[in-house]
Amino acid sequence: MSAHRRYRLAGRIARHALLAVSATFALLPFVWMISLSLKPPDEIFQPDFHLWPKTFVGVENYRVALTAAPMLRFLLNGVFVCATIFALQLMVCVPCAYALAKMRFRGRDTLFSAVLVALLVPPQALAIPHFVLLHVFGLLDTYAALILPWIISAFGIFLLRQFFRSIPGEIIHAARLDGLGEIEIIWRIMMPMSAPALAAFGVFSVVAHWNDLFWPLIAVRTEDISTPALGILLFRDDEAGQFLGPLMAGATIIVAPLLLAFLLAQRRFIDGLATTAMK
Repeated sequence: MSAHRRYRLAGRIARHALLAVSATFALLPFVWMISLSLKPPDEIFQPDFHLWPKTFVGVENYRVALTAAPMLRFLLNGVFVCATIFALQLMVCVPCAYALAKMRFRGRDTLFSAVLVALLVPPQALAIPHFVLLHVFGLLDTYAALILPWIISAFGIFLLRQFFRSIPGEIIHAARLDGLGEIEIIWRIMMPMSAPALAAFGVFSVVAHWNDLFWPLIAVRTEDISTPALGILLFRDDEAGQFLGPLMAGATIIVAPLLLAFLLAQRRFIDGLATTAMK
């Protein structure tokens, strides 16, 4: 084997080793969560480390997680809130991104600069204005309180705008010559060609709002409209920790739909990020 091939082999092994170590650190909390969901309380607080439980109580922990709280209701609330937010975000972000990417008008660069500035503002900084506005309109503790603050996504506008720029302008001009209006061009041309970017944005949006605890904890008090992350707090037991096993079982249940959705959209998600990252 030549020296060049040995160097390439060594580099490849080093890269795979680095990725393996990174993946281990990223997955370790999830593995530990599943391990705790299978253990009784006395094993959870033992000082010795072991992944597989000596006494298996996984069935009991998952039964408590599903029956002690309306977990199915929380999951359905999460699906409804996340799906509605994503649908409304598309209705706002797609036309905005199309205008910033394919149309020429005065102030376009200024508006895009405003989008970039909005990316720097943390959502927590807008919590008080959102709370006051929803209180004025009497929308607190409703589904609207969970949905309305997030229908405008600066990240979604930026991501889709970058992808729309990769679509040749000749296609847009040809569509206009054929008599299509701007809305028809967006719906019949841009949307089908942007499936990878839409999938990538969908994964980011759904994961962010499915796992969000900060805003639902402020805007919601009624258990019937709680999202999964807020509903899991019902298993808290700060004094004895007797519900830590069911708590971890509940956390595993609410994470499972996200993993399934990511696996289904994995290919388009990676394609969308790779395409927009090159622009």
